[in-house]
Amino acid sequence: MNQDLATIEPIEETIDRLIDRLRQNRGDLTIHATDLSGWSLGARFYPLMYLLARTCGARDWITGIELSQHLLGRLNSLQIHHVFPKALLYEHGYERSEVNAIANFAFLTQESNLAISDKPPHEYLAEIAERDLNLLESQWIPLEPELWRVDRYRDFLEARRELLAKAANDLLTRLNGSEVEGGVMEDLPKVETERPSVEHIPGGIVDDQEEEEILRLVSWIEEQDLPEPELMYELADRNTNETVAVLDVAWPKGLQTGLSSPVCLLLAEPDDVARAANNAGFRYFTDMPSFKEYVRREIPAEVG
Repeated sequence: MNQDLATIEPIEETIDRLIDRLRQNRGDLTIHATDLSGWSLGARFYPLMYLLARTCGARDWITGIELSQHLLGRLNSLQIHHVFPKALLYEHGYERSEVNAIANFAFLTQESNLAISDKPPHEYLAEIAERDLNLLESQWIPLEPELWRVDRYRDFLEARRELLAKAANDLLTRLNGSEVEGGVMEDLPKVETERPSVEHIPGGIVDDQEEEEILRLVSWIEEQDLPEPELMYELADRNTNETVAVLDVAWPKGLQTGLSSPVCLLLAEPDDVARAANNAGFRYFTDMPSFKEYVRREIPAEVG
């Protein structure tokens, strides 16, 4: 990040210099399907899926509304939906990293997510396709019905990664203003970008070591049959809705929804992040052992 901050000063030709840095680091600006093989919300290419949904006309599968009309987050009741339900995949012996592959994620409104629930994809995707095939295409779902069956799950992931990679490359081409076959692509739709600058928002995952530690915690949480946390949770001011801090790992509704208090884990964060979490009603922990001790001993007591 320090290198990127140095790159954007002075402000003239900032984008060009950032693109040059990307070329130096990757050698190739093309997104490949293998780049999208990560898993969990901490995956490096998860934000790319967010960007695609925001700018490329992704639509809710029940209501049909464009998700680009909304900010993806808790304030707008949009949720991450597992295309293949987790319980179904675990039942058939798939590993956690496969179950939570980002290629198994879609974005839905909370209402639609509840309506679909744990239905097998070969049933509910077929219903959606019969109603409007474009709804599935808008979220880059492979349209071959045979890939919607649980025994073809790995083939589904491979096919969807190809579709997502193509969509990502198309988007990057448009952002870079390059010509493509058939002419210059039209301008991207405008999206709301006004928000506090990153340098004024404290908190968040800062390096690979911290990320690995948090991903191990997420796996441990799943083993306890507790809900997945929100990573890089943006804590908003109640009056202005502006982001005041980023919490590394958070359960804003508690580890037992409605039964325990909001809780978060803050690793190597400054005091103002802890104060912001405390003011928002979060019980916070600053190290992994004390948090796990809380889960083992106090969660059953709070529920009781």
